[in-house]
Amino acid sequence: MVFHDIDVSYSFLYYSSRSSKTFKPKKNIPEGSHQYELLKHAEATLGSGNLRQAVMLPEGEDLNEWIAVNTVDFFNQINMLYGTITEFCTEASCPVMSAGPRYEYHWADGTNIKKPIKCSAPKYIDYLMTWVQDQLDDETLFPSKIGVPFPKNFMSVAKTILKRLFRVYAHIYHQHFDSVMQLQEEAHLNTSFKHFIFFVQVIKVPRGGHYLLSPLYIKIGSKNDPILKYS
Repeated sequence: MVFHDIDVSYSFLYYSSRSSKTFKPKKNIPEGSHQYELLKHAEATLGSGNLRQAVMLPEGEDLNEWIAVNTVDFFNQINMLYGTITEFCTEASCPVMSAGPRYEYHWADGTNIKKPIKCSAPKYIDYLMTWVQDQLDDETLFPSKIGVPFPKNFMSVAKTILKRLFRVYAHIYHQHFDSVMQLQEEAHLNTSFKHFIFFVQVIKVPRGGHYLLSPLYIKIGSKNDPILKYS
């Protein structure tokens, strides 16, 4: 099946000696901004260990700002997680961007690359993370200043970013989980992924085979823990 297409961050929960290496530069949220305060709120809630509570919109806050803050943080989380396994994700080991034998992804961004192209996983992820970085840096899409409104298409753009970021999780789980375990990073990966799943469920990112593995089972915690099925 083929599919076309801050430093300050509470990613500290997934930090390890290896995860200090990032694939792309981290995206910073300006200190003193309202989004920074939202991030600190999320950090405090997430620090309690309640991931479901951590993804809920704080009372009285703007949904777009909340989504923007979390989208930046998930970019930083995935940036660190993928950074830990880049030596294993190469042109030779991953000649196509895939998540198991049934799901292959071709890259297109609609601007620089309009026609979907088949490429290696590292190339695809480089395209993807660069594209996400460009969206996050665009003040017309992700305004950081108080009083600047979010554009009408913000929700659509944010959901597209999250759908595409999911593919990096999927690739890591299907192609590199053995390496993740060897590096003893599986707890960081599982916690980050569980956090991500809870968040996209709350904001109702559309489901569909084009970005969701069907099924993707991730066991987190004890045998009695619910198994996350994202399909």
